[in-house]
Amino acid sequence: MNIKVNNPVLNKEFRLRFRSIKSYIGIACYLGILALISLGFIGLTLVMDYGGVFRPEESRSMFIMISMLQLALVIFITPGLTAGIISSERERQTLPILLTTAQSSSAIILSKLFSSLAYLVLIVLGTGPLYMIIFLYGGISPLNVFASFALYLFTMLVIGSIGVLASTLIRKTIIAMVTTYSIAFFLAGGLAIITMMVMSFSYEFYSQGSDFIWPFLIASLNIPIMFFSLLEPAVMEEFKTMAGISFSPWIIFFSFYGVIIIVSLGLAITNLRPKMKTKNFPKRQQEMSTE
Repeated sequence: MNIKVNNPVLNKEFRLRFRSIKSYIGIACYLGILALISLGFIGLTLVMDYGGVFRPEESRSMFIMISMLQLALVIFITPGLTAGIISSERERQTLPILLTTAQSSSAIILSKLFSSLAYLVLIVLGTGPLYMIIFLYGGISPLNVFASFALYLFTMLVIGSIGVLASTLIRKTIIAMVTTYSIAFFLAGGLAIITMMVMSFSYEFYSQGSDFIWPFLIASLNIPIMFFSLLEPAVMEEFKTMAGISFSPWIIFFSFYGVIIIVSLGLAITNLRPKMKTKNFPKRQQEMSTE
């Protein structure tokens, strides 16, 4: 892989991650498993259908199934890829050497983050040809596919930013990984459980003619629910009806997680060199480049 970006940290991380044959074997295995699931779904549907026809609505169901599996993959793998990028350098005692280079803290953090997410991005983009099978039967539009992939990338960035922050603040990789997994699973499953619990109270308020906004607010922060509403918009319409509001839940979703990304990366960059004065770093970098 010939990287033209003038960033030594990013170039090194890309070469280390993609030069191993194990990386491509892992991608091939994942694509093979997902292809078998897709073909199995089609075969099972044809067997159960009396006419032996695979209809567009069934194609849409297969698209939703594959998309939710992809989202589960993103949520599960991202913490493992990002929660040790700084703490592992500290455990190998290579972090001080990295900090003595002319690279700024932001360049190191962002390079580590993007190189860690690049492998997962490659896996997700590699499933593109599988979606072409769905296009053969109809039921979805290219906009659905593009929106799904965009939300995959945004989810990677959210969880990856949390992983980078945990890796920077926590010295042990295993503890940073457990922390990141706990936060990711709470955002994915914990908020979904809370939403279902709060929904039990919402019907009582709704039957009395009162609006109940909490299910809508919590569901707007849950990644799987929002992803599913991207494919089935009627899901969030029910929450909006109970809440008695009309604005889009995506405003809450992107605002909340946008703040998490900015704050997480900002704290990670700030705490990478906690004992160094940031205002003196550009001057030191200029002196090193002059030498």
